[in-house]
Parts: sequence; structure tokens; C-alpha cells
Amino acid sequence: MPKPRQTLLIIAALFCTYFIWGSTYLAIRFGIESFPPFLMASIRFTVAGFVLYAVLRYRGVPNPSRQEWLGAGVIGLLLPAIGNGTVCYVQQTVSSSVAALAIATAPIWMAVFSSIWGHQITRQEWLGISIGFVGIVLLNLGGSLHSDWLSALLLIFAAASWSFGSVWSKHLTMPSGLMGAAGQMLVGGVALLIFSSMQGEQWPQKVSHQSWSALLFLIVLGSIVTYSAYQYLLQHVRPLVASSNTFVNPVVAFAVGIWLANEHLAVNEYAALVIILAGVFLVLTATQKKDQAKSGVL
Repeated sequence: MPKPRQTLLIIAALFCTYFIWGSTYLAIRFGIESFPPFLMASIRFTVAGFVLYAVLRYRGVPNPSRQEWLGAGVIGLLLPAIGNGTVCYVQQTVSSSVAALAIATAPIWMAVFSSIWGHQITRQEWLGISIGFVGIVLLNLGGSLHSDWLSALLLIFAAASWSFGSVWSKHLTMPSGLMGAAGQMLVGGVALLIFSSMQGEQWPQKVSHQSWSALLFLIVLGSIVTYSAYQYLLQHVRPLVASSNTFVNPVVAFAVGIWLANEHLAVNEYAALVIILAGVFLVLTATQKKDQAKSGVL
């Protein structure tokens, strides 16, 4: 692929992960007003994965091999199932803004997990990691997460699971192109459906128009478009750059939550936003400087 075209695709993919995913937190909140959380997440990813898989097969894309299905399945469990499914569950009691802020720690976790595959954490990255964890502590000292340690731990677990899967995906045999995203969403969606059944979740007796609209938004824009864009980024840029959306998502989630859902934040949550994003910025810029030094770029 010509470099200018690839650059444009990367910019378009980053735009999707920045702004569409920033809005999905509120869409999740609207969706679980009618649907049980794991059932909603399973519908989202199963439908999106099946539609994308069917379209790709119709266009002649080969079916993934057994090894590729295994790789896609592992990442599907870590990202859509555990990562997003946990966020859906926690958002029953936590605002969309706070959920997005907690997930903003993903690049910090990625810096830590990258060390498993030989990445040497620089001083600036350690500083960013430390500042990010200070923000996490502050986020849990007051506001909607105050005394709700289970929700706080679950959000941290979701961010860590998503980050570990994103880094690991670079080292697994995966289906090429969008078929990788389709396989991951299918496996993750089916896993969520099984877990939803185990939890005794049932189809709601009545679904509001707002919940239907939110679910459609999550399937089409949040999954088929943006999850595919994220997988494209993971294949063409560093995991930390692919996850840079977490630097913008909380700001978008804050704005959308205040605008459309009248969400209110405590003072410490605003402070935590600034501190966590400062830590993420240090981690991301440290990696960029390191790569530039290796390539001789000033």
C-alpha cells in the first residue's frame, strides 16, 4: 500500500478510536437501561462480528486457519469479553465519564506489559506510570467510586485485560486484515453470551427506543467501524500509539455525558483526569522519543 494512503488510513482510524469510542461509554449507559449488561455486550459483538465475517467471506476473504482462530479467540476473550464486558457491568453503578477515565490508564498498563516481550521501560515512562497510578488513587478517594472498591478494581482489571490483549496480539498468529477483528468479536460475543446465560440474564420485557438506538450505534459505529479501526492500528503502529485514544476518550466522554445525560463530576475526578492524562502523555511521548532515537530522527 502506498505510504500516503496508509498514513490517511491511520489518521482515519485514530479519529474513529478517539471520538467514536469516546461516545460509546454513554451509549453503553443508555443500552443497559433496558438490556442486562453482559447480554447487551454479547449482542453487540456477536452481531458485529457475524456481519463483518459474512461480508468478508462474500468478498472472497479466506476463512482463518485453526491457529489464526485460536489467536483471534484469545484476544476476543481479553478485549471484547473481559475488557468491554466488565465495563458494561460496572456502568450499572458508575457514570460513563468515570468509566472512561479509569480505562484511560490503558497505555500505562501497556508500557508495563510490553516489558514481558523485551520492552525496556525508560525513566520517563516510569514517571508517567507513577503519575498515572497517583491519578487512579485520587479517583478512588472520592466521587462516585468512593468506598466502591469492587467497581474500582473491576475497572482497573478491565483496563489491564484490554492492554495485555492489545500487546499480546502483536505476538500471536492472527487472521489478516479485518478478518482478525471479525474473529475476535465473534469469539468475544459468544463468550459473553455464555456468561450472560450463566448469570441468569434474560431478554428484557420492554426495550426503550433509546436503548435500541444505543445498541445500533454500538454495533455499527462502536464495533464494525471502530473496533476494526483499532485492530488496523494494532497491525500498523505500536500498541501504545494504537491506545492513544485513551488520552482523548475521557474528554469526549465527559463532554458527551454532561451534554446528553446531565452527568456531574466531583472535584477530585476532574483532578484525577488531569493527573492520569499527564501520566499517559509522558508514557506516549517517551516511547516516541525512544523510537526516534533508534531511527536517528531528531
